[in-house]
Amino acid sequence: MMKEWATVVSWQQGVALLRCEPKAGCGSCHARSGCGARALNELVPETEHQLRVHIEQPLEPGQRIEVGIAEGSLLRSAMLVYLTPLIGMMLGGGLLQLWLGSDGAAAIGALVGGVGAFLLARRLARRLGEQDAYQPIVLQIGLPPTALRLQADNPLPH
Repeated sequence: MMKEWATVVSWQQGVALLRCEPKAGCGSCHARSGCGARALNELVPETEHQLRVHIEQPLEPGQRIEVGIAEGSLLRSAMLVYLTPLIGMMLGGGLLQLWLGSDGAAAIGALVGGVGAFLLARRLARRLGEQDAYQPIVLQIGLPPTALRLQADNPLPH
């Protein structure tokens, strides 16, 4: 199970809008200088990801929630998003190269095959996104920000 903490932005009628903060790396080790994942994350500007999760318990903005998704679902999604266009490019380029026998035809075939496979992957991803196995689940709910208050009735002696 892949787990991540998120912050509640809003909660209305059983649906929570969550904000997931990006990490600077994978978190698996402390190799900051030689980490390829960290270097890639630094190239892309930091963005916040928003997520909608169905939960009946009322939540407050600022509350922290741990959400999770099955690793198998995550791997299948990644394969769909990355491998489908790659396979489309290779098939399209190879078929036009075989049919017309030129490098230009192979390049055009790769472009057409990649775009077509990308559109197919996008359509399949929408269908998969509706299935329960691909929906994040709530694992833990933190206390609301207003739940903890410190009150100093008896000041400490000096």
